[in-house]
Amino acid sequence: QVQLVESGGGLVQAGGSLRLSCAASGDVFSIDAMAWYRQAPGKQRELVATLFTRGATNYADFVKGRFTISRHSTGGPVYLQMNSLKPEDTAVYYCNAYLRNSYYWGQGTQVTVSS
Repeated sequence: QVQLVESGGGLVQAGGSLRLSCAASGDVFSIDAMAWYRQAPGKQRELVATLFTRGATNYADFVKGRFTISRHSTGGPVYLQMNSLKPEDTAVYYCNAYLRNSYYWGQGTQVTVSS
């Protein structure tokens, strides 16, 4: 099992930047992939970006070129650098880990982008 704790959310003006962090604890070296999801009010949770164990990444079309998922070391925090933020990026952002055929979630962090 793993436990995930997100941080770094907040209020930012359109065009600004934020960096989210996700700290994992527990069986971190068994994690196959880490991802960021988001959920806006009244909408379904959607995948934003994925970081696979060997370093490959994948992004939703609506964040390509603006967001970057990264990690400095295996088992270390996973980051989501968000640039050129838009009001439609406003959502609760969740960290997700996949290991041993199970998904684990953090509690979420609010990102609000004002116009």
